[in-house]
Amino acid sequence: MVELINLSWIIALLAVIALLLVPANIKAYTAAFGVVANAITTSWLAILALTGQLVSFTFYGGNIMGDMLIRVDQLSAWFILIINFTCITGVFYGSGYLKAYDNSAKKLSMHWILFILFQLSMVWVCMIQHGLMFLIAWEIMSLSSMMLVIFDSHNPKTLKDGINYLVQMHISVVFLTIGFIWVYFQTGSFSFDAFSTYFGLNSNIWLFLVFFVGFGLKAGFIPLHSWLPHAHPAAPSHVSGVMSGVIVKLGIYGIFRVASYLRSDNLMLGEILITISVLTGLYGILNAAVHRDFKKMLAYCTIENIGIIGIGIGIGLIGLGNHVPILYYLGFGGALLHVLNHSLFKSLLFYSAGSVYQQTHTRDMEKLGGLIKSMPRTAVIFLIGAIAIGGMPPFNGFISEFLIYSGLIEGIKLHDMTQITMMVLTFAGLSIIGGLSVLTFTKTFGTIFLGTQRQPLQHKPHEVSSLMLIPQYVIIVAMLSVAIFPRIYLEVIGNILSGLTKSTIIPQPVEFAGYISTMQSISLYSLLFICTIAVFWGIRMLALVGKSQVVGATWGCGYTAGTSKIQYTAKSFSKSLGKTFDFIVIERKQYEELKAGEIFPKEKKYTSHYHDFFEFRFIRIITNRLIYSANYFKFIQNGRIQSYVLYGIVFIIAIFILTIFKIVP
Repeated sequence: MVELINLSWIIALLAVIALLLVPANIKAYTAAFGVVANAITTSWLAILALTGQLVSFTFYGGNIMGDMLIRVDQLSAWFILIINFTCITGVFYGSGYLKAYDNSAKKLSMHWILFILFQLSMVWVCMIQHGLMFLIAWEIMSLSSMMLVIFDSHNPKTLKDGINYLVQMHISVVFLTIGFIWVYFQTGSFSFDAFSTYFGLNSNIWLFLVFFVGFGLKAGFIPLHSWLPHAHPAAPSHVSGVMSGVIVKLGIYGIFRVASYLRSDNLMLGEILITISVLTGLYGILNAAVHRDFKKMLAYCTIENIGIIGIGIGIGLIGLGNHVPILYYLGFGGALLHVLNHSLFKSLLFYSAGSVYQQTHTRDMEKLGGLIKSMPRTAVIFLIGAIAIGGMPPFNGFISEFLIYSGLIEGIKLHDMTQITMMVLTFAGLSIIGGLSVLTFTKTFGTIFLGTQRQPLQHKPHEVSSLMLIPQYVIIVAMLSVAIFPRIYLEVIGNILSGLTKSTIIPQPVEFAGYISTMQSISLYSLLFICTIAVFWGIRMLALVGKSQVVGATWGCGYTAGTSKIQYTAKSFSKSLGKTFDFIVIERKQYEELKAGEIFPKEKKYTSHYHDFFEFRFIRIITNRLIYSANYFKFIQNGRIQSYVLYGIVFIIAIFILTIFKIVP
């Protein structure tokens, strides 16, 4: 097995060398070969782990690092397979996406080298179980993803968004470092297995919360989420798809990994996590509903789905605390399955959104409309992703959310009134999240693809290339496999959960098999529904063979002077919601509302944009104060050589004096 891991490094190195040598027109295919080869190599290790063959070995890293454990267990394997699948679809989609832009050979070489490094570092994050080595892999992952985000580096806003992302990721590293050092001072080891020793002898709450902040920054829990709405729109769409699909999930992986070692305080941690997660989900979808930049909207939807995953983890922790196995399996199982589902439909949505951006050169929904006529395949793909993310059958989002809902219903059967109340409120919160998700994507799909074109575009949009469409078709097939054959995935998840906790083995309860059977039945009915639609569509197509079709304008209710301006806009669609929750979704607009009795208003112009609540109310104030304070020291860096020479002389004199008085050796 060590040979396979070494082979992955060799493949990556050869791909990097090849990217520096091959012509620009085949760099993307070279990168694709490297990504696929690496994915096959590391996925083989993951498949072995899922079939019960634990892959584990240790090598000595010197006096400082000590023995470093590399292990691919079933939890690691689940995330590795998700990472590899998403990276494969991303590299092929990106190959077609970047063809439309004029990029130099050097820029493409750097981009694809970073993509390969990004994939490899994410896989290594899942395999390493040694604190210091884990931090190195985590840092490589953050740096490579930041460089991918700033691909459009000539744009100052893109650079600002990339630096914002990098700063927040380093705050994440600070908390993770504190957590690993904390464990080291208590146990004398950087191995992940030392968590079990620490949690067995100490309170579990504070160390878990330190790691939760570190991993939560990567995942996007509020108020640690503010990098997502900036980084995702700034990055190329294939990078956005991979980042939203898998990089945020590595924060979830870290939370799962630490939670697997917990020995006590599960109830309190579960309640804390559920509370934060419900607020995260509600906050994310409220912002998604009002934003009109479709990539920023998708970024906030990522925050919403992280909240849904967090609810599942919280339910699982409460199940552990109450010694109720069905809660543990439904909560953790729903969370793990939603990790997969979200990686599928969110990467699909980002890719289809990228197709729209490539053809229209705008992310503003208000400038689009009627694209279903010129981009029908992309429209259908986006619609499928929208239905899936809304948690509706017959697609995969329904399966994982059904598990989490079932966990909440089982939680109502507990005997503690506080926990019952929390489960009821969480059920209500999750229902609101689902409803707002449907509203959000109804607005988005309707504004972008339906109706008529709102503003003239520089170029007439047309359907994207097959190289960009095929990866999206593959994702849809994977989504349908989860929706139609959930038993296969849930049995794998059941095996993962049976050995996840380090303190004890939790056998799979009989009730969990009952839920699997129920979902299998729902999936069969969903398949029947799809087949029925396909049959009627086939009959319609046969009936139209050889017949002429006439296309006319939509009936305007007798009004023939309609223009694109009388359509619903994205703003008008969600205006009532934005006004209701204006204390959370902060709108800044340049417009004076019509006054009562103003029958003949004068011509007015209207512009508005929304601020992120936490960024506007807290982060902006802190950063402004830091900048204000730093401005007092601008005189030090004044650009005069004489001053810099003087600084050097003062430094030398200071060292000389300190040496004379033996203050420094």
